[in-house]
Amino acid sequence: MDLIWLRDFEALTVQKSFSRAAEVRNVSQPAFSRRIRALEDEVGVKLIDRQTLPLSLTPAGQVFLSQAKIILDTFSETVERCQTIDAANENQIRFATTQSLYLTHYKSHIAPLVDQVGLDVDLNSSAWEASKFVTALQQNYCDIILTYWHPDMDFLAPLEVAQCDYITLSTDRLLPVTGAENGAPLFSFDTGQNSSVPLLSYGNTSSLRPVVDGILSREIHPKSIFVVSKNALAVSIKAMILKGFGFGWLPFDLCKEELENGNILQMGDERLTENLQIRLYKKKDNDKPTLQRLWREVESHA
Repeated sequence: MDLIWLRDFEALTVQKSFSRAAEVRNVSQPAFSRRIRALEDEVGVKLIDRQTLPLSLTPAGQVFLSQAKIILDTFSETVERCQTIDAANENQIRFATTQSLYLTHYKSHIAPLVDQVGLDVDLNSSAWEASKFVTALQQNYCDIILTYWHPDMDFLAPLEVAQCDYITLSTDRLLPVTGAENGAPLFSFDTGQNSSVPLLSYGNTSSLRPVVDGILSREIHPKSIFVVSKNALAVSIKAMILKGFGFGWLPFDLCKEELENGNILQMGDERLTENLQIRLYKKKDNDKPTLQRLWREVESHA
């Protein structure tokens, strides 16, 4: 199956017209129509309902569209990774971390050392799902990952199996917080037996989700909360907490300024908190000189 056919199909679902889609794809309409027919012949089912105006997808076409997008996204990401690896300068350190860690521990612990030793760092502050950071390191898409670590974070297990090198850079604390108004919390667990509190939860792809799930299962009755949102990013949950949509768990370093000025308040007691390690990981066989140099500097300061 030609990837061009998938891009043609995607364009047709957006334009809902063979003529407009052919124009977008910079091909004649007869040639475009033949490629869509060839795609349907390859799949073995009709994907387009040509009897409707504007054009619509058949039920099979709707399923195929969702999978086609995944295929195209995966292909684009793979090409990007290959190009990055191929173009990587031997003296450049490719670094990957989450947005919350970039805004906190990278800025305070790594950036000063990078400037001090004069290294060239290609920083990828990404919204990847947690497991992709592990895959990126294993496949040499990056040289180092900076990540939270907790015993409940099973997605990091492959790094332990591969015996990657790691440094515990620092620690942080995951705690439940709520927005505030006139010095009073917007939400509290002490609201009566018949009340529940809106939770801004982490999505399944977030590294912090299993840690929060562990706290909830041990310490909080399911009926005392209800989930109003799921998000992979701690920075997004923080923004929603400040807007008063609910409460949620945040790393202390990400919200310490708001805690100090009273815009965010901690909820509950220490039973609802968990300690997090902040770790740097690299592959043992990565002998890039600049990486070894940075690694030694970090070890001496950790």
